[in-house]
Amino acid sequence: MVPWVIFPRLPVNPVLPRMRAMEPLRIAIAGYGAIGRAVAAPLIAGIPGLRLTAIGVRHPVEPLAPGVAVVASEALADHADIIVECAPAAALPGIAEPALRAGRTIVVLSCAALFRHPGLTDLARDHGGRILVPTGALLGLDAVLAAAEGTIHSIRMTTRKPPSGLLGAPHLVTNGIDVSNLAEPLLVFSGSARDAAVGFPANVNVAAALSMAGIGADRTTIDIWADPAVTRNIHRIEVDSDAARLTMQIENIPSENPKTGRITAQSVLALLRKLRNPLAVGT
Repeated sequence: MVPWVIFPRLPVNPVLPRMRAMEPLRIAIAGYGAIGRAVAAPLIAGIPGLRLTAIGVRHPVEPLAPGVAVVASEALADHADIIVECAPAAALPGIAEPALRAGRTIVVLSCAALFRHPGLTDLARDHGGRILVPTGALLGLDAVLAAAEGTIHSIRMTTRKPPSGLLGAPHLVTNGIDVSNLAEPLLVFSGSARDAAVGFPANVNVAAALSMAGIGADRTTIDIWADPAVTRNIHRIEVDSDAARLTMQIENIPSENPKTGRITAQSVLALLRKLRNPLAVGT
């Protein structure tokens, strides 16, 4: 999808419209793992209208480039207009709360964690902040958002991942499901997007984003397969609405982190460019 706001009814951040046309947006990144590094590199190289100003980390690292501060994640609001969260899901409140209280925009990749912290949306509304959820490793959210303006009857998602991309998921650990030596595909979960977010917090942010764009976490259903025959993270989406029937599939090449596709970082960069481009394509 062209990245878009999953909470479209939040008030517009007053910071962005007041900025002069040529003034770069100050971007900070919270977390400097595989995705954080992939987002940072093009920003450091230079993207018109955008400037990387800070990296938020738990442990000190060497400065990345001139003018890029390295600070604690909770201090990023002092350095940037937009904070991109690229951290483990458990870290989201500590990153988002101070940013939203300061009226900043936060781009959330760990969007499944928003189910556990609904108060962040209220915080954004009360302080003029914004929560943006990029498409990440999914596709078609523009169409789902459009369909949600009418009536969506059902949304079903099927995810297939190499077993290594699911190792350590709480649902597997709790239920004693071993995917380390599979000879054939194994259905490891079937249920709602809300339950999937609890059982697979690092794996199904795509399902969370899909549910937010459409009919909610309890009505959106997902099947998760550990499949030793695949080398890519595969997501198939089926939507039935009064406007259209949609069938979409994406096969993502994993990043350095096998739980996340390479396209996730590219989705964030596309979102950031869209905030500054004079011509924006997509819903």
